[in-house]
Amino acid sequence: MMQFSRKQFLATAGLALPSFAFSTKTLAEAKETNQPTGAPQVKITDVKCYVMRKATFVKVETDAGISGWGEGDHDYARIIARVVHDICRPFIIGENPFEHEYLWNKMYFQGIEAGNTGLLPGAIAGVDNALWDLRGKLLQLPVYQILGGNKVEKIRAYGSFARGENPKTRKNAAEMAKTAMEFVEQGYTTIKARMQIREHNIDPEPDETYQIIKAIREAVGDDIELFVDYNNGYTSAKAIMLTNKLYEHFNIAAVEEPISHQNYHELRKVVDAVQVPVLAGEHEYNKWQFRDLIMIGGADVLNTDVIKCGGISECKKVAILGECFNRKVMVHNARPTLATAASLHLVATLNNAARVQEYAGKREELGLSHLFDNYFEVKDGYIYLPQTPGLGLVVNEKAMERDKVN
Repeated sequence: MMQFSRKQFLATAGLALPSFAFSTKTLAEAKETNQPTGAPQVKITDVKCYVMRKATFVKVETDAGISGWGEGDHDYARIIARVVHDICRPFIIGENPFEHEYLWNKMYFQGIEAGNTGLLPGAIAGVDNALWDLRGKLLQLPVYQILGGNKVEKIRAYGSFARGENPKTRKNAAEMAKTAMEFVEQGYTTIKARMQIREHNIDPEPDETYQIIKAIREAVGDDIELFVDYNNGYTSAKAIMLTNKLYEHFNIAAVEEPISHQNYHELRKVVDAVQVPVLAGEHEYNKWQFRDLIMIGGADVLNTDVIKCGGISECKKVAILGECFNRKVMVHNARPTLATAASLHLVATLNNAARVQEYAGKREELGLSHLFDNYFEVKDGYIYLPQTPGLGLVVNEKAMERDKVN
């Protein structure tokens, strides 16, 4: 674990001078300016977006010469960047980055006419995650420590892999089994196969899910824990029959998003009828939706997503809500970039974090790894928590500038 040095303690207490100046106002002066003694006198000067192929990164700059980097939703990245620039940016320019509750609520409630699901929370997520990275750098602490550490050094991950969206190139049963084995050979003891069926192809015919799971189980053996993600692919009746059949024949351990995420009452039917836990939440974008997912849909495990659900700040609240209902949090994350970094720091602070968390590997096919000068330590199915200030990934700003498409 990182040693908390005297210099860092003094910095966070406002008694030392790091690379930017803390206030040394007297109590009387502090009252006049309405600033607490020792509070960091830092102001946000700009917010910039960097749109890549299937990725949206946000940079928050300050007058201290220190910047924070975050990741927002990658779907419709150009539009997300526009929302960041037109809606989020005006509300935080000139503000103190440590007033994160004020900043989040300002962006959300002032921008809510743009929609409280999808684009707005996906844009806020990029800004919010960048603000957490910034605060960690200003305080010279990893984000999990300022979020409230929970004595976590490493997080067990499950290998997550997809069949593919394109019918012409999607993996068949043998190829899915091969990918599963690649994760097992790296030391993973839990894996998840994503079927990527979607609502527009609900109850597909022909349906290869059974054969794919059969091939995977035969390849990895009986001791590997196996999750199956239907990706909203079935009606409740079909989901119930298939899930119980897969449990009976292949001992699957959980299913994710068995039916459309827009129908909580039908989800409840599945939850009540299957023999394994049901995971859901990657299409919920705020704490109010998660309230309904729990109380109406009855999801057993919450898949909150730090680049879709308003960032670390909102996901932390979702987790606390879940804790009240005895629900575990298993982050949704197939992005091996700042999304993984933010997810790790969040999970490390949760009392109700599930024992395994999603990780899809480095995914070199996305063409994003060169944007960072370092990476996480991944060993034997565990990801080690970054110990450097902020989120822990060092952004290659020259590469960001060179390769952005916006």
